[in-house]
Amino acid sequence: MALIQYLTRIQFEPGAIGLLPDELRLLGVSRPLIVTDRGIVAAGLLADVLAKGGLADDTAVFDETPENPTESAALAAVERFHAAGCDSIVALGGGSALDLGKAVALLATHPGPLEQYAVILGGLDRISADKPPVIAIPTTAGTGSEVGRAALLTLDDGRKLGFISPHMIPNVALCDPELTLGLPAYLTAATGMDAVTHCIETFLSPRYNPVADAIALDGLGRAMRWLEVATRDGGNKEARQEMMMAALQGGLTFQKGLGAVHSLSHPLGGLKALKLHHGTLNAVLLPAVLRFNAQGEGAADKFSRLKQAMGLEEKADLPQALADLSHRLGLPARLGEMGVTADCFAEVVQGAVNDHSTASNGRPIAADDFTRILHESL
Repeated sequence: MALIQYLTRIQFEPGAIGLLPDELRLLGVSRPLIVTDRGIVAAGLLADVLAKGGLADDTAVFDETPENPTESAALAAVERFHAAGCDSIVALGGGSALDLGKAVALLATHPGPLEQYAVILGGLDRISADKPPVIAIPTTAGTGSEVGRAALLTLDDGRKLGFISPHMIPNVALCDPELTLGLPAYLTAATGMDAVTHCIETFLSPRYNPVADAIALDGLGRAMRWLEVATRDGGNKEARQEMMMAALQGGLTFQKGLGAVHSLSHPLGGLKALKLHHGTLNAVLLPAVLRFNAQGEGAADKFSRLKQAMGLEEKADLPQALADLSHRLGLPARLGEMGVTADCFAEVVQGAVNDHSTASNGRPIAADDFTRILHESL
């Protein structure tokens, strides 16, 4: 369908995984480590990529990506990378596998400890281009990590940090909507709301980037038209294709920065006692954050443009419209439904204050504001 050269090289079409041998050749590599998870293996997607991608059956594989990628998993995958004599990474899966693959490429050539490369610890300038190439193959339509400049990992001490650099953007993204046809309805909905949140938060970011704004609005409109269809009818190829494009567009807008939804979902996702899905967290937190951001400078005009892109009337209540969408999709409405309790709020708020997304929220936000949003969402 399309070769898109924007931020990185993107092959977007049904059957795009068949282009893997050509892309490896163009990068001058031939011995990739496939970074994925056991769910992808069990679903038969790894075997599909090996076959259609022209890779040998004995291609090195690391399939122990956890639900939220961790420092220990990255280090284990790096050991596998070196032991197998690999020269590249093929990251296959949802956002966790893609983020882990990017971290493995970083640690394959950059000395530890990992935390020194976190953006909030001054790590951006420590990340160089001296990394094995990464080909990202998403199997969900939500995270945008296949074109994102960040990897989010939970360190061994429990902190969930962002590792951000232009050098973290995968060299190639192979976006094959057919890989999402078997995605269950709940994950379709939750990852789709992740894409919706990306488009909204980047559009509301105060940073000046009209190109990203235009992409965000188009991606948001696409998601609003097709997310419910894809969730209801997982075999609808047009819906799957449109949602994969919406997710891609959300990732292309990351250059503007995200906002308070992600500032909170990152530390919540790092809680060891719970395994909280990132997209679901975003869906739950989004209405309360939007109510907070509605009071910011210039918010009225931006909210109007968001409603227009979403096909809503001007008088519509934007936060409520998104809460209603989540309800129709079968997602939880409250953090409490996900097992979250208020006793973790102090830890989460501290993480949110320090999160890299806080600086680009649509309105300046402080610890007390985060606390109120958490209670409102509980």
